[in-house]
Amino acid sequence: MRPFYPLVALFLPAFAFAKDGGVSQRAETLFNIGGFDVTNSILTTWILAVIIIVGVRILVGTPKIIPSKGQALVENMASGLRDTLEPIVGKNMIGKVFPTLCGFFVFILLMNWSGLLPGVGTIKYQQGTHWVDAIRPATSDLNTTLALSLISFLAWTYFVLRYAGLKVLIFDLFGNKADKKEIGFPMWILLSFIFLGVGGIELVSIAFRLISLSFRLYGNVFGGENLIHSLGGLAPYVVPALAALLEVLVGLIQAFVFTLLSAVYIGLICNHEGGHADEQHAH
Repeated sequence: MRPFYPLVALFLPAFAFAKDGGVSQRAETLFNIGGFDVTNSILTTWILAVIIIVGVRILVGTPKIIPSKGQALVENMASGLRDTLEPIVGKNMIGKVFPTLCGFFVFILLMNWSGLLPGVGTIKYQQGTHWVDAIRPATSDLNTTLALSLISFLAWTYFVLRYAGLKVLIFDLFGNKADKKEIGFPMWILLSFIFLGVGGIELVSIAFRLISLSFRLYGNVFGGENLIHSLGGLAPYVVPALAALLEVLVGLIQAFVFTLLSAVYIGLICNHEGGHADEQHAH
């Protein structure tokens, strides 16, 4: 892309379009507020957070019994996501966990798609002797995806301990699920040791959720962002446009996968308890 310095200098002093687009591997500090470094990914997060809040307020306004078009649009989207997640977390849990899961989906989706906006990865800010990205998709920063994974883990811990209980969690991880009367006491004791070992493996698996959730999201967004700009240098216009369409789909899938996995982790322990309760209530 050829630099267009006069226009940039007129509207955005000290900015310029980069000859080679894409985002760097790490977030760059743009400025400092009270000793706190504000990076380009943090700036994007703040901007999109404001857009989400203002956008929902404009669309919904004051909720009415007979919804406006904007309110109907938001409600239909939320209802569709809720209906998808309800069988996973259970009817008893969906009302409690849906605000968190919906927040994950909307936030990650818009962050993923922010990389498709004009100027993202191509507008550079001159900082000293080098140029840094002015804006970048927040989910192309590993710090952001790690933070999202940590929030997901803390949410899982809270919901499981709050609504299932520590006893249920320990039994789900280490408890012997076999029927002692059917298999006999000696075999039941042997299986108890096996379940203890499986529980230890499950603990490692739970700890690695922080890594799997964060690196999956980071790798797809970071790789896709740089792929679009690399293809733009090889074959302008057509190929990047097709790659951008693919990234729209990938961004949607990754947002849904992160949300879905967070729901599955909660539902694995909370849903079956609710399911038993529902069955007993039905009988």
